Amino acid sequence: MQKKLIIISLILFSFVFVQCSKKDKKGELKSQTKIEKLLANYADVKLETDLSILSENQKKVLPLLFETAQLIDELYWAQTCAKKDEIKKTITDEKVMKYFKINYGPWDRLNGMEPFVEGVSERFDGANFYPTNMSYQEFDEFSDLDKYNLYTLIRRNELGSLQTVSYHQAYQEKLVKIADLMKKAATLSEDEGFKKYLELRAEALLTDNYYESDIAWMKMKENLIDFIVGPIEDLEDRLYYTKASYQSMILVKDKQSSKDMDKYSLLLPYLQQNLPVDAKYKTEIPGELSDIMVYDVINCSGYWNTGSKKIAITLPLDGQVQLKVGSRKLQFKNVMQAKFEKILMPISELLIAEDQLKHVKFKAFFENTMFYEVGSALGIKSTVNGKGAVSDALKEQNNVIGECKNDILSLFFVTKLYEMGEMSSGDLMDNYVTYMADVFRSVRFGISNDQGVANMIRFYYFEELGAFTRDKKSGRYRIDFDKTKEAMLKFSEEILVIQGDGNYDAAKKLVDEKGFIRDELLNDLYKIQRKRIPKDVVFIQGIDEAGLIN
Repeated sequence: MQKKLIIISLILFSFVFVQCSKKDKKGELKSQTKIEKLLANYADVKLETDLSILSENQKKVLPLLFETAQLIDELYWAQTCAKKDEIKKTITDEKVMKYFKINYGPWDRLNGMEPFVEGVSERFDGANFYPTNMSYQEFDEFSDLDKYNLYTLIRRNELGSLQTVSYHQAYQEKLVKIADLMKKAATLSEDEGFKKYLELRAEALLTDNYYESDIAWMKMKENLIDFIVGPIEDLEDRLYYTKASYQSMILVKDKQSSKDMDKYSLLLPYLQQNLPVDAKYKTEIPGELSDIMVYDVINCSGYWNTGSKKIAITLPLDGQVQLKVGSRKLQFKNVMQAKFEKILMPISELLIAEDQLKHVKFKAFFENTMFYEVGSALGIKSTVNGKGAVSDALKEQNNVIGECKNDILSLFFVTKLYEMGEMSSGDLMDNYVTYMADVFRSVRFGISNDQGVANMIRFYYFEELGAFTRDKKSGRYRIDFDKTKEAMLKFSEEILVIQGDGNYDAAKKLVDEKGFIRDELLNDLYKIQRKRIPKDVVFIQGIDEAGLIN
């Protein structure tokens, strides 16, 4: 198993070093440089949407939000790359500069933060949140409890001792400009909920107290424009994972898709009752779905614009806010579309049986992704045999099994919707083929997280039941409709029984036997690399790209 993990890690990043070539004007092969190989990991995607649904006043709000987003971007640069200007002066190659901007610094985010600019050392795990010469012991002995605050920097005072500096003090000049722009945007807002949120969020940025603005954001339901902004995720801090990074997104709502999710949420009790498992495993009342809303992204800045781009996110992250008003799942339809066209479809054309390529469709990809959230609301939270909560019984295996459950029940949900006639504009085979094809896209990021391990378990479970076969000559996969449905129902039952029984041994066995990438699939990943299919996208964005006229 350990050997497999080492091999996988090498393969996932070997794209950087594999000898690639392209044809010059004479048709002769020309070797790619290292930086060209790195850039090939990303496909350019223009962020745009139909703005005709917006009123003139709403369109006037957007330039103010774009200006705000640019300032947020500058704040993030200050947090992640302290020597940005100094390093930029050493870069003379425009391709290196492009990659520098994609990664917000000289470290490759798709390659374990390896430096790609000559003369740059390894990245400090604490980014620019802590002094680079701070020791673990020094931090542990530092008595100021604000050192754990999401919104404080650790700096040295005149005597060289550690001190905390709040974000709103450290970045005051830019934050005042940001707040003024957001308040101006609020005066133009036609939606009272959005107006209130912008006003409260502007104040929150000046005080680092985000609770009330998070509540106001959750209460917004009808606004067509949304602006997610602030120091939110803490993953940039790889030292203590306690410091939040600045980021923002400007969003335009897809009203019909968002409305559809309200309709589907009403079917949860019926779906729970019809889960393919014994009655004792489905007595719980399904949990309410968090708000699920669908948007197009027209601007992304700061941490959310780095490396791999999100196709969905659940907010707010504050547990106290979630206890009071819940959370909201945001699905980014145009980003999904971009990843489908630039990544999933080329992979499918390489690995899916030619006569089944017609079933790889964006509609199916969007539905499969969106209904994953529905899967999280179904199933069982407490064991049926007195072992307590499922999470306690399954211990460290719980998250992987939970990911398996959410993922497979999304396919169960789609299947039921077709059987009930609630979905009829497509073909269920589209969802099945696209579901399997998406494994190849997601597995390229490895099995370093629970979702990656769950992908592999599902893949090999389906393979063993004959849901798909691989033609050894062509290297293409063929999906069998009936066996896929059978495998989906059987896998759903097995996962639900493991959870309901709190069967730790069965969970561990499933992970140990199927939770890694085997040689045949590794060879298919090599094939994808040789075709130089990108791993992710980079956004081309701005006022002009969004279709706004200044």
